[in-house]
Amino acid sequence: MKNTTANKIYFLLLYLTFVLGAGCKKEDRLDHIDPNSPAPAQVSNIKIAATPGGAMINYKIPKDPNFFYAKAVYEIRPGVYREAKCSYYNDTLALVGYGDTLSHQVRIYSVGKNEKASEPVTVSIVPLSPPVRTVYKDLTLTAAFGGVRIGFKNPSQANLAIELLMDSTGAGAWTTLNTFYTGALEGSFSTRGLDSVQKKFAVVLWDRWNNKSDTMVRTLTPLYEELIPKNKFSILQLPTDVYKPAEPQYGLANVFNGGTFWNGIWASANNSVIPQWFTLDLGQQVVLSRFKEFQVNTDHFYIASALKTFEIWGSNNPNPDGSFDASWTLMGTFHSFKPSGLPMGQTNQDDYNYACVNGEDFEFENVVPAVRYIRLNALESYSSAGQIVISELTFWGQIKH
Repeated sequence: MKNTTANKIYFLLLYLTFVLGAGCKKEDRLDHIDPNSPAPAQVSNIKIAATPGGAMINYKIPKDPNFFYAKAVYEIRPGVYREAKCSYYNDTLALVGYGDTLSHQVRIYSVGKNEKASEPVTVSIVPLSPPVRTVYKDLTLTAAFGGVRIGFKNPSQANLAIELLMDSTGAGAWTTLNTFYTGALEGSFSTRGLDSVQKKFAVVLWDRWNNKSDTMVRTLTPLYEELIPKNKFSILQLPTDVYKPAEPQYGLANVFNGGTFWNGIWASANNSVIPQWFTLDLGQQVVLSRFKEFQVNTDHFYIASALKTFEIWGSNNPNPDGSFDASWTLMGTFHSFKPSGLPMGQTNQDDYNYACVNGEDFEFENVVPAVRYIRLNALESYSSAGQIVISELTFWGQIKH
């Protein structure tokens, strides 16, 4: 009975509190903005530092209590305007988006708390060469096995789109084959699956403000290659190889089972150490041209046990003691490439597509004799102490008949 009475009193008090609260008059918001205040004084002592595709504008903030922020209004190309703003906590405006090195007029306003703007201070800036131009100067477009390759250097790590086109008919009917997006310092992209027929190819760069570089045109003939079938592949277990998996389902044969992602991966034992290597028997002699290594798309994606630096060795008669002696030839040293250029632990959709969906693309720079056995020597992972994880390996080249 006592509990029932207490509950009734509690709900009665709660109801009264609600009613009394709802009946209180709502206070008007305190507003310290005076709509009649004049526009603040102009900024002064302006200093300009040109940047690639823009400028940094430093100024002295006026001693005006109504000053709220500074605003720059500028035209990056005819009819396309941008704004840059900076609050009273800072004194520098960052201008971006220019696609040339011409002189441009910039209007700088002081804006008050009531959004009234002062008369503009007009200055001239001359941007440094934008990334679409500087990157274009070192751009390369060359024939590759099964396609063409674009090489680039991007010192400012600007976010760029690299568009590859082909004249499919030979009569100027240009079509886009591929568009790559990157903010990496340097790297290369390849487009494969093209016939070994002479064609005209072109490449052009775009930035996020739709500025465009010149167009590079090359007449190229993709090099002939064929996909090496995996039905003859097997594991060659040599004494020094690491072929013990972290779990039975993550065996080494998964690197050539035709699956990707968690549909069969190779994961070496957790207590293994780097460097570590394994050996595959291709089942026939092959002149290798390139290969793809697919990363696992979960917690081993450009992090942890994903391959970062490794070697590929080739042999036709490997020493049964498992040593790297004269029976082995170093075919190449390879470094994983991350299209976004983002730091460790950060990725985007372009990274995912490149490493997990399409597979990282590696090419043998030097043509080596046909080999039957290959050895992958893992030199470095992204952040693991020893374990290496690979989803799939796929090879191209010419089979020796």
